[in-house]
Amino acid sequence: MAVKGLIKYIVRRGLVLYATMLAGIYLTILVANMGGKVDEIILADLQTQIWDQVNRNPVYRALPGAEREKIVKQMIENEIKRLGLDTPFIVRSFRYLIDAASLNLGRAQFMTSDTGSKLVSNIILERLPATVMLFTTVMIINFFLHLFLGLYLSRRYGSLLDKIFVTLAPTSVLPGWFYGIILILIFYTWLHVLPPGGIVDIPPPKDPLLYALSVLKHMILPMASWIISGFFLGAYGNRTFFLIFSTEDYVEAAKAKGLPPSLVERRYILRPSLPPIVTGFALGLIGSWSGAIITEAVFNWPGLGSVVNSAIQYMDTPVILGFTVIYAYLLMVTVLVLDIIYGFIDPRIKVRFG
Repeated sequence: MAVKGLIKYIVRRGLVLYATMLAGIYLTILVANMGGKVDEIILADLQTQIWDQVNRNPVYRALPGAEREKIVKQMIENEIKRLGLDTPFIVRSFRYLIDAASLNLGRAQFMTSDTGSKLVSNIILERLPATVMLFTTVMIINFFLHLFLGLYLSRRYGSLLDKIFVTLAPTSVLPGWFYGIILILIFYTWLHVLPPGGIVDIPPPKDPLLYALSVLKHMILPMASWIISGFFLGAYGNRTFFLIFSTEDYVEAAKAKGLPPSLVERRYILRPSLPPIVTGFALGLIGSWSGAIITEAVFNWPGLGSVVNSAIQYMDTPVILGFTVIYAYLLMVTVLVLDIIYGFIDPRIKVRFG
């Protein structure tokens, strides 16, 4: 019975999240195409590019003007059909939505992958591992660092160290890329001990161990910039959660029973505090994969940030939409998983399955 109820809950919650995701994707289609305005810009650029190609070709230049114009017109019509611009935008927008929902991301209009592929999935998946490697590592470090620092500060509420963290918490409003610039200035420009960017030395080492060490060396500065950016606020936020939960009646009752302080802390303070902390970690992790455009640009990191930046510059709608679809699916799955595991990590939460 419990299993059936769990399945019903997952299906019901999944459908709601899926409908919300589709609405978000469709809004992205409208925004990314500016209601069809981008199509007009692409069409104008297309006409200019084709005319330039024809005028630079000696064979076409030798043709009479009327015949050359006819060839250009045919080439433009072929490109319009290839790009699907011969149908109204509102019709194409729903076609885009169906393709996005089925993860058929299509082909990029202008961009290509490093291997020359124009498939949006190849362009994104080629750069995804670099972003996941960097920001998943730094988010895991931050999670445990903030967790144990927050717990330590909650035990020493009002101490000098606690006051320092409270005072310096607002420094986290400065983004990671800002600290990244400072770190590059110190460790590369002045000290010459760490590389300023990239993912590996040039030329890359052939030995696998040396290659891995080279990648790790290039990860130090971008990771340090994000760790510094969230250091004080992350620890302060967790410390606040622990202090709030430590004043609950059930904590006082556990203390009155004479339970050991370590048991009270672990069972009655730490465990109930985990849902918001885990939520922050999971959503922060997914968000870091999409919100690191400037950081990746500062460190010349070949990840998703560079792809999104290029797609925006070239107004490559399929790539922008494909990135949004991947992110939306990851976010939907994350929220669904969080809903389920809450009942396991927090004894106060009882999800009604069924």
